[in-house]
Amino acid sequence: MFSYLVRRLFIGLITLLLITFIIFGLIRNMPGSPISVNMAMIDPGKELNPADIERMRKAYGLDKPWPEAYVLWVENVCRLDLGRSISRKQPVTRLIYERIGPTLILSITSLFLTYLLAIPFGLYSSARQGKLDERTMGTILYMLYSFPSFVAALFLQIYFANKLGWLPLYGMKSDNYTSMSSSQQVWDIFQHALMPVICYTYGSLAYYSRFIRANMHEVLRQDYIRTARAKGLGPINVLVKHAFRNTFIPLVTLIGLTLPSLLGGSVIIERIFSWPGMGQLYFESILERDYPTIMGLTLMFSILTLAGQLLADIFYALADPRVKISDH
Repeated sequence: MFSYLVRRLFIGLITLLLITFIIFGLIRNMPGSPISVNMAMIDPGKELNPADIERMRKAYGLDKPWPEAYVLWVENVCRLDLGRSISRKQPVTRLIYERIGPTLILSITSLFLTYLLAIPFGLYSSARQGKLDERTMGTILYMLYSFPSFVAALFLQIYFANKLGWLPLYGMKSDNYTSMSSSQQVWDIFQHALMPVICYTYGSLAYYSRFIRANMHEVLRQDYIRTARAKGLGPINVLVKHAFRNTFIPLVTLIGLTLPSLLGGSVIIERIFSWPGMGQLYFESILERDYPTIMGLTLMFSILTLAGQLLADIFYALADPRVKISDH
């Protein structure tokens, strides 16, 4: 087990270096520079003289070739310094810390609702296999899985925000948020988060429900299920205590793979609803050519992805005693 973890961590470190090296080279070769882009956004009519441009390039390390700049960036990361945002004039770690909370509100809520609803939906579909209601549910879930989330977001905004006026159109908080009581603030955030959470959840709900249903159908054909039925066990016991326990094993591995999405957010959904999360920050950083912020977020997402894959393997071994993590 120990040697396996060491080997995986070593491979993960090499992978991380390759990912950040490629991304660093790509963003440094994008059209436009942080200085020109940010000056155009702040004061489109103002032109900097060459001396000021060169001074700013040196201040942000843009005067060095990108491979040399990458080495300096890695050295700073080893000292736990992700740099300073060029456009926002703040440390990248502070920006990430400020945006993690809003993203977690959506992602954790969505993940909780997904598992809360997908498991009973999947079990119900397995118990009612071939019946009209099961086929109807399967068709609806398939349609939801195929329906783009950004289109659903626009429909929700048009109907619930513009026509009915029940929910806020965008943002995370109302203008008078600071003057509200604690309970009112919670309700205000809930109203703002409701439509983004729906867009986050329905696609995952459809996927996980169909995933459970497909695995349950495979398990229910196994010999030990026939033996359990032959012993006179009721359908609920067979379905939940015997079949679902083995279906739960591959489902557990998906928990580790969802780790990147928990903090990564959704660029499209957060952009549509102007939700101040990680996805929105990443999108804005690319538009502003904010190299330190882009690299800080890329590093975080890459680490989460690699850690999620490792956790998925560990969860699978813990959930299924038959699986052993080899030391070879």
